[in-house]
Amino acid sequence: MEKEKLEGMLIDYIDNRLNSVDRHQVEQELVRNPEAYKLYEELKEVMHLMDRSARLEPSIKLKNNFEALLAEELKSEKKTKTVFFQPTLFKVAAAVALLVICGSIGLYIKQQHQLIADRDRELKELQLQTQKMFAMMGNDQSASQRIQGVNVSLSFAKADDAIVDALVKTMNEDPNSNVRMAALEALSRFINEKKVRDEIVNSLPKQKDPIVQIQLIQLLVKIKEKGVVDELQKIVDDDETMHAVKDEAYSAIMKLS
Repeated sequence: MEKEKLEGMLIDYIDNRLNSVDRHQVEQELVRNPEAYKLYEELKEVMHLMDRSARLEPSIKLKNNFEALLAEELKSEKKTKTVFFQPTLFKVAAAVALLVICGSIGLYIKQQHQLIADRDRELKELQLQTQKMFAMMGNDQSASQRIQGVNVSLSFAKADDAIVDALVKTMNEDPNSNVRMAALEALSRFINEKKVRDEIVNSLPKQKDPIVQIQLIQLLVKIKEKGVVDELQKIVDDDETMHAVKDEAYSAIMKLS
Protein backbone atom coordinates (compact mmCIF):
# COMPACT_ATOMS: atom_id res chain seq x y z
CA MET A 1 0.00 0.00 0.00
CA GLU A 2 1.36 3.47 -0.88
CA LYS A 3 2.63 5.57 1.97
CA GLU A 4 0.28 8.54 1.54
CA LYS A 5 -2.75 6.29 1.20
CA LEU A 6 -1.67 4.26 4.23
CA GLU A 7 -1.14 7.40 6.33
CA GLY A 8 -4.59 8.68 5.41
CA MET A 9 -6.25 5.38 6.17
CA LEU A 10 -4.38 5.02 9.46
CA ILE A 11 -5.53 8.48 10.52
CA ASP A 12 -9.12 7.58 9.69
CA TYR A 13 -8.63 4.23 11.43
CA ILE A 14 -7.44 5.94 14.62
CA ASP A 15 -10.39 8.35 14.41
CA ASN A 16 -12.74 5.39 13.85
CA ARG A 17 -13.97 6.78 10.54
CA LEU A 18 -13.37 3.73 8.27
CA ASN A 19 -16.02 1.39 6.98
CA SER A 20 -15.75 -2.30 7.82
CA VAL A 21 -13.98 -3.22 4.55
CA ASP A 22 -11.27 -0.55 4.84
CA ARG A 23 -10.86 -1.24 8.55
CA HIS A 24 -10.24 -4.94 7.78
CA GLN A 25 -7.74 -3.99 5.10
CA VAL A 26 -5.82 -1.72 7.49
CA GLU A 27 -5.79 -4.32 10.25
CA GLN A 28 -4.37 -6.92 7.85
CA GLU A 29 -1.65 -4.47 6.82
CA LEU A 30 -0.78 -3.82 10.47
CA VAL A 31 -0.48 -7.55 11.14
CA ARG A 32 1.81 -8.41 8.24
CA ASN A 33 3.83 -5.18 7.98
CA PRO A 34 5.93 -4.18 11.07
CA GLU A 35 6.76 -0.78 9.53
CA ALA A 36 3.07 -0.07 9.04
CA TYR A 37 2.41 -0.93 12.66
CA LYS A 38 5.28 1.35 13.75
CA LEU A 39 3.76 4.18 11.74
CA TYR A 40 0.39 3.45 13.33
CA GLU A 41 1.87 3.86 16.84
CA GLU A 42 3.67 7.04 15.83
CA LEU A 43 0.53 8.53 14.33
CA LYS A 44 -1.47 7.79 17.47
CA GLU A 45 1.07 9.65 19.59
CA VAL A 46 1.24 12.57 17.17
CA MET A 47 -2.54 12.90 16.94
CA HIS A 48 -2.77 12.85 20.72
CA LEU A 49 -0.21 15.67 20.90
CA MET A 50 -2.04 17.70 18.26
CA ASP A 51 -5.35 17.15 20.03
CA ARG A 52 -3.90 18.56 23.26
CA SER A 53 -2.42 21.51 21.40
CA ALA A 54 -5.77 22.24 19.77
CA ARG A 55 -7.37 22.76 23.17
CA LEU A 56 -5.21 25.85 23.62
CA GLU A 57 -7.27 27.47 20.84
CA PRO A 58 -4.47 29.05 18.76
CA SER A 59 -5.21 32.20 16.83
CA ILE A 60 -6.22 32.19 13.15
CA LYS A 61 -2.74 33.39 12.28
CA LEU A 62 -1.17 30.45 14.10
CA LYS A 63 -3.52 28.00 12.39
CA ASN A 64 -2.65 29.47 8.99
CA ASN A 65 1.04 29.22 9.79
CA PHE A 66 0.58 25.59 10.76
CA GLU A 67 -1.33 24.75 7.58
CA ALA A 68 1.32 26.44 5.45
CA LEU A 69 4.04 24.57 7.32
CA LEU A 70 2.22 21.27 6.82
CA ALA A 71 1.78 21.86 3.09
CA GLU A 72 5.43 22.81 2.69
CA GLU A 73 6.60 19.80 4.64
CA LEU A 74 4.48 17.37 2.60
CA LYS A 75 5.68 19.00 -0.62
CA SER A 76 9.27 18.63 0.49
CA GLU A 77 8.63 15.04 1.48
CA LYS A 78 7.43 14.14 -2.01
CA LYS A 79 10.47 15.75 -3.64
CA THR A 80 13.13 14.17 -1.48
CA LYS A 81 11.73 10.59 -1.59
CA THR A 82 13.30 9.72 1.74
CA VAL A 83 12.74 6.60 3.84
CA PHE A 84 9.22 5.23 3.40
CA PHE A 85 8.11 5.75 7.01
CA GLN A 86 9.88 9.03 7.83
CA PRO A 87 7.72 10.56 10.60
CA THR A 88 6.83 13.80 8.86
CA LEU A 89 3.93 14.45 11.18
CA PHE A 90 6.23 14.43 14.20
CA LYS A 91 8.08 17.45 12.86
CA VAL A 92 4.83 19.17 11.97
CA ALA A 93 3.31 18.42 15.36
CA ALA A 94 6.39 19.78 17.09
CA ALA A 95 6.15 22.92 14.99
CA VAL A 96 2.48 23.51 15.71
CA ALA A 97 3.03 22.83 19.40
CA LEU A 98 5.80 25.44 19.43
CA LEU A 99 3.59 27.94 17.58
CA VAL A 100 0.71 27.35 19.98
CA ILE A 101 2.92 27.67 23.06
CA CYS A 102 4.61 30.84 21.81
CA GLY A 103 1.27 32.34 20.82
CA SER A 104 -0.25 31.47 24.18
CA ILE A 105 2.70 32.95 26.07
CA GLY A 106 2.49 36.12 24.00
CA LEU A 107 -1.23 36.41 24.67
CA TYR A 108 -0.67 35.80 28.40
CA ILE A 109 2.01 38.50 28.60
CA LYS A 110 -0.26 40.94 26.74
CA GLN A 111 -3.12 40.18 29.13
CA GLN A 112 -0.86 40.69 32.15
CA HIS A 113 0.31 44.06 30.84
CA GLN A 114 -3.34 45.06 30.34
CA LEU A 115 -4.23 43.96 33.87
CA ILE A 116 -1.36 46.00 35.32
CA ALA A 117 -2.42 49.04 33.30
CA ASP A 118 -6.03 48.62 34.44
CA ARG A 119 -4.97 48.32 38.09
CA ASP A 120 -2.78 51.42 37.83
CA ARG A 121 -5.67 53.36 36.32
CA GLU A 122 -8.07 52.16 39.02
CA LEU A 123 -5.55 53.03 41.75
CA LYS A 124 -5.06 56.55 40.41
CA GLU A 125 -8.82 57.03 40.16
CA LEU A 126 -9.24 55.80 43.74
CA GLN A 127 -6.54 58.19 44.96
CA LEU A 128 -8.20 61.13 43.21
CA GLN A 129 -11.61 60.21 44.61
CA THR A 130 -10.16 59.79 48.11
CA GLN A 131 -8.45 63.17 47.95
CA LYS A 132 -11.71 64.72 46.77
CA MET A 133 -13.59 63.04 49.61
CA PHE A 134 -11.18 64.25 52.30
CA ALA A 135 -11.17 67.79 50.90
CA MET A 136 -14.96 68.01 50.88
CA MET A 137 -15.30 66.50 54.37
CA GLY A 138 -13.11 69.15 55.98
CA ASN A 139 -14.60 71.04 58.93
CA ASP A 140 -14.31 74.33 57.07
CA GLN A 141 -16.82 73.10 54.47
CA SER A 142 -20.57 73.53 54.68
CA ALA A 143 -22.77 70.64 55.87
CA SER A 144 -23.98 70.02 52.31
CA GLN A 145 -20.39 69.92 51.06
CA ARG A 146 -19.44 67.48 53.81
CA ILE A 147 -22.36 65.23 52.86
CA GLN A 148 -21.21 65.32 49.26
CA GLY A 149 -17.75 64.35 50.46
CA VAL A 150 -19.20 61.40 52.37
CA ASN A 151 -21.18 60.37 49.29
CA VAL A 152 -17.97 60.12 47.28
CA SER A 153 -17.20 56.99 49.28
CA LEU A 154 -20.34 55.35 47.85
CA SER A 155 -18.44 54.85 44.59
CA PHE A 156 -15.79 52.74 46.30
CA ALA A 157 -16.07 48.96 45.97
CA LYS A 158 -13.87 48.60 49.06
CA ALA A 159 -12.75 51.07 51.69
CA ASP A 160 -9.22 51.16 53.07
CA ASP A 161 -8.39 52.07 56.67
CA ALA A 162 -7.97 55.78 55.91
CA ILE A 163 -11.43 56.00 54.33
CA VAL A 164 -13.04 54.03 57.16
CA ASP A 165 -11.34 56.19 59.79
CA ALA A 166 -12.54 59.36 58.07
CA LEU A 167 -16.12 58.10 57.91
CA VAL A 168 -16.05 56.92 61.54
CA LYS A 169 -14.72 60.27 62.70
CA THR A 170 -17.49 62.04 60.80
CA MET A 171 -20.15 59.67 62.16
CA ASN A 172 -19.02 60.25 65.75
CA GLU A 173 -17.94 63.89 65.76
CA ASP A 174 -19.55 65.93 63.00
CA PRO A 175 -21.78 68.66 64.50
CA ASN A 176 -24.50 68.09 61.92
CA SER A 177 -26.96 65.18 62.29
CA ASN A 178 -27.46 64.79 58.55
CA VAL A 179 -23.74 64.52 57.95
CA ARG A 180 -23.37 61.89 60.69
CA MET A 181 -26.30 59.95 59.21
CA ALA A 182 -24.69 60.07 55.77
CA ALA A 183 -21.42 58.74 57.23
CA LEU A 184 -23.27 55.92 58.98
CA GLU A 185 -25.04 54.99 55.76
CA ALA A 186 -21.73 55.00 53.88
CA LEU A 187 -20.12 52.76 56.49
CA SER A 188 -23.02 50.31 56.31
CA ARG A 189 -21.97 49.47 52.74
CA PHE A 190 -18.76 47.97 54.13
CA ILE A 191 -20.37 46.28 57.13
CA ASN A 192 -18.92 42.87 56.22
CA GLU A 193 -15.44 44.14 57.03
CA LYS A 194 -14.43 43.46 60.64
CA LYS A 195 -12.94 46.91 61.22
CA VAL A 196 -16.19 48.57 60.14
CA ARG A 197 -18.34 46.27 62.30
CA ASP A 198 -16.13 46.99 65.33
CA GLU A 199 -16.32 50.75 64.76
CA ILE A 200 -20.12 50.59 64.41
CA VAL A 201 -20.37 48.73 67.73
CA ASN A 202 -17.99 51.15 69.46
CA SER A 203 -19.99 54.10 68.17
CA LEU A 204 -23.21 53.14 69.99
CA PRO A 205 -22.31 54.55 73.44
CA LYS A 206 -20.87 57.70 71.85
CA GLN A 207 -24.05 58.72 70.04
CA LYS A 208 -26.43 61.16 71.71
CA ASP A 209 -28.39 62.35 68.69
CA PRO A 210 -31.72 60.41 68.75
CA ILE A 211 -31.93 60.15 64.95
CA VAL A 212 -28.44 58.71 64.68
CA GLN A 213 -29.01 56.43 67.69
CA ILE A 214 -32.13 54.89 66.15
CA GLN A 215 -30.45 54.40 62.78
CA LEU A 216 -27.43 52.85 64.46
CA ILE A 217 -29.54 50.46 66.54
CA GLN A 218 -31.46 49.34 63.47
CA LEU A 219 -28.22 48.60 61.66
CA LEU A 220 -26.88 46.58 64.60
CA VAL A 221 -30.05 44.51 64.62
CA LYS A 222 -29.81 44.00 60.88
CA ILE A 223 -26.29 42.54 61.19
CA LYS A 224 -27.40 40.55 64.28
CA GLU A 225 -24.71 41.99 66.53
CA LYS A 226 -25.55 40.27 69.83
CA GLY A 227 -22.55 41.82 71.60
CA VAL A 228 -24.35 45.16 72.01
CA VAL A 229 -27.21 43.88 74.20
CA ASP A 230 -25.62 45.23 77.41
CA GLU A 231 -25.07 48.64 75.83
CA LEU A 232 -28.66 48.66 74.60
CA GLN A 233 -29.83 47.95 78.13
CA LYS A 234 -27.89 50.97 79.36
CA ILE A 235 -29.73 53.09 76.81
CA VAL A 236 -33.05 51.73 78.06
CA ASP A 237 -32.12 52.41 81.70
CA ASP A 238 -30.81 55.93 81.03
CA ASP A 239 -33.37 58.50 82.19
CA GLU A 240 -32.05 61.05 79.71
CA THR A 241 -32.72 58.81 76.71
CA MET A 242 -35.68 59.81 74.58
CA HIS A 243 -38.65 57.43 74.66
CA ALA A 244 -38.41 56.72 70.93
CA VAL A 245 -34.78 55.66 71.35
CA LYS A 246 -35.61 53.56 74.43
CA ASP A 247 -38.37 51.80 72.52
CA GLU A 248 -35.99 51.07 69.65
CA ALA A 249 -33.31 49.80 72.02
CA TYR A 250 -35.77 47.60 73.92
CA SER A 251 -37.10 46.15 70.65
CA ALA A 252 -33.51 45.45 69.57
CA ILE A 253 -32.79 43.61 72.83
CA MET A 254 -35.78 41.35 72.22
CA LYS A 255 -34.58 40.58 68.68
CA LEU A 256 -30.96 39.95 69.61
CA SER A 257 -31.49 37.99 72.81
